[in-house]
Amino acid sequence: MDWVERVLGIRQYARRGERAPHKPLLLLHALGRFQREGSRPIPFSAAEDALNRLLREFGPPRKTNPGYPFHHLANDDLLWVVETADGPGSPGPELSRLRAPGVHGRLHPELAAALTAEPALLSQLARAILEANFEPSLHDDICQETGLDLDELPAPAVRILPRRDPAFRVQVLEAYEFCCAFCGYDGWLDGTAVGLDAAHLRWHAFGGPDDLVNGLCLCALHHRLLDRGVLGVTREHTIAVSRKFVGRAAATTTLVHGLSGRPVREPQTGLPAPEADHIDWHTSQVFRLPARTRSVIGFRP
Repeated sequence: MDWVERVLGIRQYARRGERAPHKPLLLLHALGRFQREGSRPIPFSAAEDALNRLLREFGPPRKTNPGYPFHHLANDDLLWVVETADGPGSPGPELSRLRAPGVHGRLHPELAAALTAEPALLSQLARAILEANFEPSLHDDICQETGLDLDELPAPAVRILPRRDPAFRVQVLEAYEFCCAFCGYDGWLDGTAVGLDAAHLRWHAFGGPDDLVNGLCLCALHHRLLDRGVLGVTREHTIAVSRKFVGRAAATTTLVHGLSGRPVREPQTGLPAPEADHIDWHTSQVFRLPARTRSVIGFRP
């Protein structure tokens, strides 16, 4: 049985084209528990807080119910089962029912047996789920939150998504003259740019092209904050800062809050800036609305 194909084929109920990583996040949580504890059941009462945190940090911008993936993943064959004190079968997605004593879920026995027989399979499944649903800058954070330790396991030989264009990074950094489009950072070490990334607005996992119209040169900090939804870009090519982001240190004010409303650095003359379609995708799928009002503190890139 091709377990990678099965986990990548889970039904995701997207609302108006919205990202729906609810089931993938539950599977990653369950795989992390399996790596630490084996096939012990996972009471919903023990998983609810962890699922809420995962959905809040890595799910769509809107608030979602952790009961939905816990209940609905059981409808995908041979991946997940839910039981109550009365026997097999989920009581439904309502939180009040799932919180009842005796309600628990676990990886399907056939999947658990396959993971036990082939330890490398856990890494293959986890990496496949991460690659198919999230930007690489988020993978380590998700593994920390789910308790997955993939460093102990071999990386899978099978590539899930088309290989990224290795020329993309050079094209983007050259277009922005090796300078962060948000803050102006332009560090070099021994003739090599350091701490600068080619960031995607529309994630690669969701069809984002390796093209200048979908790219920005960002320092490592602002790339990470873009992918977490703290920072965004408006159609007017100004920087948006989520009102939900909180920080009190002077450095936070300068490096994050002070960027609100500032213009995004433009690429070299004659080269395309990010297109509205990709900006809109990031705003609706990643950025944590609402945005702060324009700041008078900070600096121009």
